[in-house]
Amino acid sequence: MAGPRPILVVDDDDTLRRLLAEQLQHGGELEAVEATSVAAARELLAKPGARYDAILLDITLPDGDGRDFCAELRREGVRMPIIILTGSDDEHDVVRGLDAGANDYVAKPFRIGELLARLRAQLRIFENSEDAVFEIGPYAFRPSAKLLVETARNRRIRLTEKEAAILKYLYRADQRPVARQVLLNEVWGYNAAVTTHTLETHIYRLRQKIEPDPARTSLLITEGGGYRLDPEGRGVIGSDSLSA
Repeated sequence: MAGPRPILVVDDDDTLRRLLAEQLQHGGELEAVEATSVAAARELLAKPGARYDAILLDITLPDGDGRDFCAELRREGVRMPIIILTGSDDEHDVVRGLDAGANDYVAKPFRIGELLARLRAQLRIFENSEDAVFEIGPYAFRPSAKLLVETARNRRIRLTEKEAAILKYLYRADQRPVARQVLLNEVWGYNAAVTTHTLETHIYRLRQKIEPDPARTSLLITEGGGYRLDPEGRGVIGSDSLSA
């Protein structure tokens, strides 16, 4: 099972922020990371290895306007979904928020269920957009284009549909091992005619494309009866790392 998807919640209303965090984490699909100000959000976003799949951003923050912060993030190249939360549904405010680069605009008080539905919709749209880019070792991974780009060597690696799906699912698992059968079901569906040998063949070919040394895996690791992706390329070389 993939790990929870990190969502940055930026709001200085302690009660609302904690309620949002609690509801986001219900069911284990999402994980909330909380910030009470623009400065705190910037610090979290700047941490090495930080990854957030979306931002829930209040307008009124103690050190700035959420819409201005949203616009700054867009200018800096941040492409993840941003949903603005506000106490006003005035048309002018809505337009200003969307013009700042927000993907959606939700007025308070709102129904939690509706907010979560809108968030999930934005996550689905983003995953399938050309803007979705994930860092894996030396590569920028663009799932929708089925492409790995290694800028340092000016190299582009084309992936098959299944190879891209394997990488995407393992990336979402957040460095947790995924059992072979789970990965097989997620990528191929519950097809009795497809065996784990099919998966192992795809893993082998994928390693030939992406590993600096396919015989000593550092990105796509065999572990715990399945596979684990290490986006930082540190790898753990063990007795099972040489086999699919």
